[in-house]
Amino acid sequence: MPTLHWIGKEKVINHHLDVPFRVLEHSYGFDNGNQKKEETGSGNKIIHGDNLEALKTLLPEYEGKIKCIYIDPPYNTGNEGWVYNDNVNDPKIKKWLGQVVGKESEDLSRHDKWLCMMYPRLKLLHKLLAEDGAIFISIDDNEQANLKLLCDEIFGGGNFVTNVIWEKNYSPRNDAKYFSASHDFVVVYAKSKTSWKRNLAPRTDKQNKFYKHNDNDGRGLWRPDNVLVKSFSESGVFGIKNPNNGKVYFPPKGSCYRFNEEKSKQMLAENRFYFGKDGNGKPQLKRYLSEVNDGVVPQTIWKYDEVSHNQEGKKELNKIIEGNVFDSPKPYQLIQRVLQIAANPNDIILDSFAGSGSTAHAVLNLNKTDNGNRKFICIEMEDYAETITAERVKRVIKGYGDNEGTGGGFDFYQLGQPLFHEDGNLNESVGTARIRKYVWYTETKTAYEEPQQKDVNAYLGKHNDTAYYFHYEPEAVTTLNHEFLSGIKAKAEQYVIYADNCLLTKEFMAKHHIIFKKIPRDITKF
Repeated sequence: MPTLHWIGKEKVINHHLDVPFRVLEHSYGFDNGNQKKEETGSGNKIIHGDNLEALKTLLPEYEGKIKCIYIDPPYNTGNEGWVYNDNVNDPKIKKWLGQVVGKESEDLSRHDKWLCMMYPRLKLLHKLLAEDGAIFISIDDNEQANLKLLCDEIFGGGNFVTNVIWEKNYSPRNDAKYFSASHDFVVVYAKSKTSWKRNLAPRTDKQNKFYKHNDNDGRGLWRPDNVLVKSFSESGVFGIKNPNNGKVYFPPKGSCYRFNEEKSKQMLAENRFYFGKDGNGKPQLKRYLSEVNDGVVPQTIWKYDEVSHNQEGKKELNKIIEGNVFDSPKPYQLIQRVLQIAANPNDIILDSFAGSGSTAHAVLNLNKTDNGNRKFICIEMEDYAETITAERVKRVIKGYGDNEGTGGGFDFYQLGQPLFHEDGNLNESVGTARIRKYVWYTETKTAYEEPQQKDVNAYLGKHNDTAYYFHYEPEAVTTLNHEFLSGIKAKAEQYVIYADNCLLTKEFMAKHHIIFKKIPRDITKF
C-alpha cells in the first residue's frame, strides 16, 4: 500500500501516546432553556480546549463507543482572513509543532504542518470510533489527496467507503481565477467496513413524484422502462390484453413479462396496468409509493437542493447569531444527512472541530424530527466556543426567529489540569474523586458511580465479580497489609487493590485471589 511521508512524520506518529490526560472542569449545564451550575445528565457535551488533549480526555469513557464522527478540519487553503487560521500558522499550532517536531518544524511547508497537526488527532479519533462506526471528513482539493493516504494508513485502505461530492455553492463565482469551485468532498471511512451498516438516505420530493401517493388511484406517472422487464418465467411467452381496445400486446421477441400468466391476469383484475393517457397504449405496470423502501441507497453526489449549501449555512447562522465570524459555516442539513446515513436514534456523535456548532444543531434537529435520543460531543479550541458554538446550541434548544426550539440540554466544560505530572506522579490538585473515577474507568471501561455498599474508604465498587480498591492518601504512604484486608467487606471472586506498597506474600495473594497494583506505576495511562 502506498504510504505518505513528510517532514516531521516520525515525530508525530506516536505522539498521541504522549498527550497528557487532562480532567474536564464543568462550567455550567443548560437544560431546556435554563442555565444551571449542576450537570444536566443529558449526555451532550461542549468542550472548550485543545482538541488533541480533549480527545485524549474522552478515551476512558468513550473509547470504542462513538458511532459517528463528523469533522470539518482546516482546509489549509492559505487564507489568513478566517478566524480559524486556515493556513495552519496559528500561534498555538506553531508552538505545538516546535515542542513536538523540534527545530525541524522551521523547515515545514504548510502541507507538512497540516499533516503533523492531523495525524495524532486521527489516531485518537480512530480509538474512539466504535467497531461498527464511521468517520466523515469534510475537505477540499488542498488536502484531499493527502487526507486519503493519511486515512488509508490509520483506518486501513480496505475500510475506505467513499468520497462524497457535496455541491457547496448554488451559483458560480465569476471572480474565480481559474475555475469556480462548486464542490467540497466528504471522505468516509469505517472502523471496520465488514461491521459498519449504513442506513438508507431519506427519499426526496423529486424521487417521490414518480409514485402515486393514493394507492387506490387508477393511474400513475410510470416510466415504460419500469414495466416491460425482459426476463423469462416458467409460463413462457404470453400476451397482455388491453381491456379498452381488445388489442393483445406481447413482449419483445425472446422475452416475456415479469409475471407469469396467472399473476398477470390477477393484476389486470386489480387494475395494476396503465395503458397510456388515452387508454389505448402498451401495458405499463403501476407502482406506488407504499411499495418502495422508506429510503434510497445513498449516492456519492449530494446536491445543494437536498442538503443545503454554504451560503444558506451562513444565512442560517446569521439568523441565530448576528455578526458571526464564519464565512462558510457548514449547513446543519449537510451534517443531518451524514447522521441519517450513519447514526441511529441512540448513538453518540462526535465533532472535534466544532466551529459554529452545526453538528450539535443537526443532532438536536434530527432528534426532534424522529423523537431520537442521539448524543453529541463537540470540541472547540477557539475562544468563540462559548460565544458562538455554545450560544448557537442554546438558541436552537430555546428557538430562534420563526424556528421552534428543539428542546434538550448540554453541559459546557473547560479542559482542566493534567491527571499526571510530567514525572509520572499523580497530580493531587485535581482531587481524589477524579483520580478514583479515572482508575475505575481504566479497569472497567464503565461510568463510575459511588458504591452503595459500606466498605473501607478505598472501595471503588464491584464489576464482573471483581472488587476494586484504591488505597490512596495525598499526604501519606499507603500499604496493602493484613490490617487493611481486615476492613474489607465486599465478597468477590477477585480483588484488585491499588496502594503505594504491599506487605503481603505472593503465595497469600494467589490463594485469596488478590492482585496488587502499585500507585502510580500500575495506573493505566491512556
